[in-house]
Order: sequence, then C-alpha cells, then structure tokens
Amino acid sequence: MQELTYLITSAEEGVLLRKVALATLRMSQTQFKRAKFQGALLLDGRSAHADERVHAGQRLVIRLPKKKGPPLEPYSLSLSIPYQDEGLLVIDKPAPLPSVSSRQRGFTLENALFSHLGCPENFVYHPVNRLDKGTSGLMAVALTPHVQQRLQAALHTEGFLREYLAVCEGSPREKEGVIRQPIAKADGASIRRRVTAGGKAAATHYRVLRQTHERSLLSLLLETGRTHQIRVHLAWLDCPVVGDFLYGQEDGSIPGRFALHSHRLAFSSPVTGEPVRSESPLPKELERLLVSAPRLCYH
Repeated sequence: MQELTYLITSAEEGVLLRKVALATLRMSQTQFKRAKFQGALLLDGRSAHADERVHAGQRLVIRLPKKKGPPLEPYSLSLSIPYQDEGLLVIDKPAPLPSVSSRQRGFTLENALFSHLGCPENFVYHPVNRLDKGTSGLMAVALTPHVQQRLQAALHTEGFLREYLAVCEGSPREKEGVIRQPIAKADGASIRRRVTAGGKAAATHYRVLRQTHERSLLSLLLETGRTHQIRVHLAWLDCPVVGDFLYGQEDGSIPGRFALHSHRLAFSSPVTGEPVRSESPLPKELERLLVSAPRLCYH
C-alpha cells in the first residue's frame, strides 16, 4: 500500500480535495477514482469526500493500493543503476534484452528488476521510457504508479531530456538538423513503421559527432516518442542504424542488437524534487564499429 501525504497550504484554503489531488499531486483521473471509491481519502486521519473543501494546515493522505501483477520468474542479472530514490530507478539496460515481459519466452529487464528488488510480493513493473530489445542504455523505471504517471506526463516535454547515440551507415548531408516526418504503421505490419503523410507527427533532432568514410556517430534528441522513431527517421535519411535488421541490415559483429544507445536522461524526481542527470557512455562493441576508417570530428 502506497500513501501520498500532503500538507494543505494557505493558498489552497477552501479548494476542493479533488482539485488538490489532480492539480497539485498530479494524480491521474484513474488513480483518483480508484482511491475515491475505495474510501482511501483521509483528512487529518478521518475519511474524506472528493468534493470536500480543504483548509490550511490539514494533512491529506491518499492511499493507493498496488495492483497485483502476473507471476514473474526471477532473473539474476547484475544491473547497473546510476540513480535510485524512494520512487524510481534509472537502469543502464544491456542489449539484447527486452524491456518488458510479453508472450514470447525469455527473461527481460522486468524479471531482472524483480530479482534485484528481492522478489517482493505483488511486484508491479512501471517503466517510464521503454527501450527496444536491441537498444542499450538508460531507462527510467518508477516504483509506484503515481511516480510513473508523473514522469510519463513529462516524457515528451522539455522537463524530460532523452539523448541517444547511434552509429549509422553513411552520414546525413547536413551535420545538424531536425527530422520532422510523420510516422505510421507500415501496411499489413504489426511492428514495422514507415514515414508517411498520414502518420503521426514526429520530430528528431540530430547532430553528427564523428564521421568515418563509411559510418557516422550521431547524437539524437527526441521531441516526440513514436515507436521506432529514431530508427525510422534515420532510415528515411538513407542513414540506417548499423545492425538494424528491420530498417537496414543486420550486422554479425553485434548479434541480437543494433547500434543505438540511450546515452543521457535528465529530469526532476517527483519524490525528491531534485534534478536527476544520468549518462552512459557508448558501449565498446558500438565504438568498434567506427574504427574501420580515419575519423573526422565535429564540435
């Protein structure tokens, strides 16, 4: 059982409890409705109504029961966790490793985190930014649904920075720019995406960091978060990610993965209010993809 505790301020004198929960605590409508119908709203220790008006100095407590997740098998994996507080973790995910469990067999980051936390009863996985199986690097995982909701609300804003590094075939004509091309499912495909006029708006900022005669290293910032966005946009530029079997060509030197890495995350923790800044260097197996020819550097 998770509890949200908040001391009502003078600025909130006479405000509806509902408004404090949704606007100040930033609970989702679903979370608040569940708490309301389960009698989990408390003011100074007594049961309260959603439309009750609060007063300065009152102590608001909202109890959020955790959902029971499906049975998980623990997966013993040494996890690199550059940041952790009471509400979230930043994990440096290896590749190839799926982020979440699915109908397919095999262990995932979800199983590994379950094991890392000591196989807690009623464990529920709350990923914030998901990474493809073949993508390595930093991924935020919330420990409660409320923290997950707060972080996901900030995910596609300036308050949540996501920088990726990608080793690509060839190099863009312009050394820096923004790819603004809509993305949709490819015809008849369940996974594959494509750039098409009827798709959803998508924007990827890129900058060439290093270049050989055959490949380049790009820094990429996501303005939106469409499925396979970076991979689709770089393929559209005729610079597919090295090893991308879906939008380019598989590379036997990096089996099971492609040359895309979540390099940097920056956001504010909903629990502590402090800035969270984590970086993960380009993995060695991806760095080796760039040594086939002399390098040209851009600053």
